[in-house]
Amino acid sequence: MAVACQDAIKQLSALLDQVDEQLKATFQNVHQGYPTATMMRYLKAREWCAPKAYKMLVDCLNWRIQNHIDDILKKPIPADLYRAVRDSQLVGLSGYSKEGLPVFAIGVGLSTLDKASVNHYVQSHIQINEYRDRVILPAATKKYGRHIGKCVKVLDMTGLKLSALSHIKLMTIITTIDDLNYPEKTQTYYIVNAPYVFSACWKVVKPLLQERTRRKIQILQGCGRDELLKIMDYDSLPHFCRRQSYGSSRISSPGADDCYSLDHPFHQQFYNYIKQQALSQEYATLLKQGCFPIEVPVADTEGTKVIKKLESELHKVRDHNGLTHPLNCLHISGA
Repeated sequence: MAVACQDAIKQLSALLDQVDEQLKATFQNVHQGYPTATMMRYLKAREWCAPKAYKMLVDCLNWRIQNHIDDILKKPIPADLYRAVRDSQLVGLSGYSKEGLPVFAIGVGLSTLDKASVNHYVQSHIQINEYRDRVILPAATKKYGRHIGKCVKVLDMTGLKLSALSHIKLMTIITTIDDLNYPEKTQTYYIVNAPYVFSACWKVVKPLLQERTRRKIQILQGCGRDELLKIMDYDSLPHFCRRQSYGSSRISSPGADDCYSLDHPFHQQFYNYIKQQALSQEYATLLKQGCFPIEVPVADTEGTKVIKKLESELHKVRDHNGLTHPLNCLHISGA
């Protein structure tokens, strides 16, 4: 590790030693036994400037305390609403890379985000982040005998249309939360099923991204199967990558192979874990209650700049061509 990096870590560590006990306690939930690796994530997000990384991290810890994020895995979304969320916010864990990194699949184009409230979508997104960081990554670390603190994401661009403009607000909320509170959690973003119009959108997005973010993005041919098989086994491929041709995020018969489905082992284990955590504490009544409101931090992050620019470009296309023309685009965030 370079001397400058070591010095930045020492500076940040010294600053964190001065925070109160409540912040130190929630920091333990963040670092999961790996404080140095966690500090490095925040330092990378702030170009290795210790004071800026300290502010970012303390703001994150205060956000966690104010919104009870440490307890969010004890607050289940009611079962009927959770099914609605899963049917319209397409995300799942399809397996692990050959290096042991969790592989998350995201149906960017076919997520309708229209069957639940914004708060439920945000709650579910944060719960998956927390489950990843507190359960999945520690289990992978134990299995592979080395610290695993990141994941890979496969983003399917099939089906995104200009009607997605109605989702800009939610996308901005989720991106802001990820950029500020879960930085540097993704090693690589693999973009698949990107049709020809994607190149125009990528030209808009690429200049807005920092170099460290651009290096993480790989745009693959078609469904990306051949390239992805270099880093993961066939069983870990998302279902929409298991064929050569362009295809839907949904398979013809949803079930155990569809990692978005509530019937998939990941979602069964995930939701059962939250219910058990709720029942083991005094949160059982929340099973019958509504959404869990979360304050959204306000900041002009890299991700929000991208979304604002995309919104502007999408409006231009809509004004010229109407809402019937599909335009696939990119949603990248720090988590």
